Amino acid sequence: MGKSSLINAFAGRRGLARTSRTPGKTRMCNVFEVAETFYLVDLPGYGYAQTGRQVRRGLERLVRDYLDRRRSLAGAVWLLDVRRDPSRDDLDVAALLSHRAVPLLVAITKADKLGRGRRIERTRAILDAVGVPSDQCVVTSVPTREGIEELRESVFAFVAAVAGPPGGPQGG
Repeated sequence: MGKSSLINAFAGRRGLARTSRTPGKTRMCNVFEVAETFYLVDLPGYGYAQTGRQVRRGLERLVRDYLDRRRSLAGAVWLLDVRRDPSRDDLDVAALLSHRAVPLLVAITKADKLGRGRRIERTRAILDAVGVPSDQCVVTSVPTREGIEELRESVFAFVAAVAGPPGGPQGG
């Protein structure tokens, strides 16, 4: 269960984002309106896509261009698998987000795949590798629902903070 499954769990709606057993099936930017409050943009996860090099590079370019050029990007939820070290591509995305000063929340996924001690160790190692503090991280598991509500609360709190008070300059 990957990115699309987490989006469905976050939204509380099965089938909102199409899921597959094969990683990397998302090939375009998919936009979801959440609670008539904000838009969630599902970008392709090109790192583990089972595709040819040319398709993977095209997906990488799509993601980088979106992150680099989308001026209204208010923040990012970055999914990283607890079982994997951040790749070179992940580190490049971290640098791009940092350069743009995009507020970031890391969702460590697939927590159910490791025991508690190993999960804590892996989470620390991942956050250290990408340079993100632990207070910007939520550990999640779709099958066990671990962290799903915390992720939802964190995203909604962030959106409220960015929007400001109702009627204010950014509110509405």
